[in-house]
Amino acid sequence: MIYETEEALLYKAKEAEGKTFGEIDQTGRIANPKSKGQLGQIIEESFFGYEVNSKSEADFADLGIELKVTPLKQNKNNSISAKERLVLNIINYHKEVHNTFETSSFWTKNQTILLMFYQWIPEVHRSEYQVLKSHLLTFNEEDLHIIKKDWEFIVNKIKLGKAHELSEADTIYLGACTKGKNKDSLRTQPFSPILAMQRAYSLKASYITGVARKVFTNKDMVSITTKQELKSKTLEEILHDRFLPYIGKPLTQIANKNGIKINKSKSFVADFVSALLGIKGTKLDDIEEFSKANIQFKTIRLEPNGKPREHMSFKNVNFMEWINEEWSESWLKNYFEQTKFLFVIFEFRETEKEIKNRELFFKGIKLWNLPISEIQGRLKDFYYNLQQQLASGVHIEIVSKGNKNVAKNNLPSPRTNGLCHIRPKGKNGQDKTLLPDGQMIAKQAFWLDKEYIASVID
Repeated sequence: MIYETEEALLYKAKEAEGKTFGEIDQTGRIANPKSKGQLGQIIEESFFGYEVNSKSEADFADLGIELKVTPLKQNKNNSISAKERLVLNIINYHKEVHNTFETSSFWTKNQTILLMFYQWIPEVHRSEYQVLKSHLLTFNEEDLHIIKKDWEFIVNKIKLGKAHELSEADTIYLGACTKGKNKDSLRTQPFSPILAMQRAYSLKASYITGVARKVFTNKDMVSITTKQELKSKTLEEILHDRFLPYIGKPLTQIANKNGIKINKSKSFVADFVSALLGIKGTKLDDIEEFSKANIQFKTIRLEPNGKPREHMSFKNVNFMEWINEEWSESWLKNYFEQTKFLFVIFEFRETEKEIKNRELFFKGIKLWNLPISEIQGRLKDFYYNLQQQLASGVHIEIVSKGNKNVAKNNLPSPRTNGLCHIRPKGKNGQDKTLLPDGQMIAKQAFWLDKEYIASVID
């Protein structure tokens, strides 16, 4: 069927809302072993009635509209979020470097996207997944400025012969995600003899989450940028401009002026950032640019010598998952590939004599992501080494320390590899988790070494 208008296409798409894929499927695909893409193929063949293809043009070429079927999940707080990134078209390294943004494979195929959201529910057969809503996604002017800069970053990296160093976390909304897991997915690039992983353009899961929440709740998020700023500056440059007036000032002075309550709770950084951005009281998840770009916040406190006071902690480790998961599917790989961090940096300036009453000064911010060379190098090695250690068994012994006994283990410690380690992060020594060998151990978390963080912000 030919759809002559966007309205006609969207009207047809909305007929699928409320139906399950089992009800829609007319080809028997739903009964086949689970594989990525099949739900989209069911919509293509059984609902819209066209053959599955890999054309370079948009699916509905006459209208310039690409079709994407994408899952949403419900969080513990009842909010919704995208289950995964929205993978678009493969990047041809040799061809894309000769295009402008307007002639790029991304833009010619994905100017307008028909999103058909369905609900993903664990432990439920995909035949029971239900189409929730259909939505025509067109990029507003602010988002398009950021996406265009993302595209330019990706292509410029290819032009520098660094396609093998691309990472999703390099960019804000538009990513370059890997397509494939092994050597068969390596591709040549035009300006370097080094083979690079095949990659595709993708809209980050955090970006699709922002789109979905607006579609389902009709709630606008708070923006911290303007169209005029985005024409000439990157998001990082805009953020630096916002925080510049406060650099070098005591934290107490900044807090008093902006009505910020200084405390050690997790909410402090959020309160500090939103107040200095002029949107006090706004949750960080409601700041459009941060939410869509998956920017996470980390506080760094520097000693007078310029070194971080502490290692940087992340989520607690589930050792049972760690030993069973493939690297390509692991939280560790995907988290650092897809996350940008905004480091909010303070420093102590007092001498040792004044250490009891030291005051923090605001030093600045840094927008950062773990380089792909580290992800595919030391982080990957760390993952497999720990996996092997868990398989062979963790050594735990009770040793005397002062007037009490403490449990020591041989898990990777700080400075083991110059990047990261595992160490306790629980309520107390009795807050424990299970190891694959059947032992119980105090809850442990993943940490980046403070020496590595020092090298990043130096």
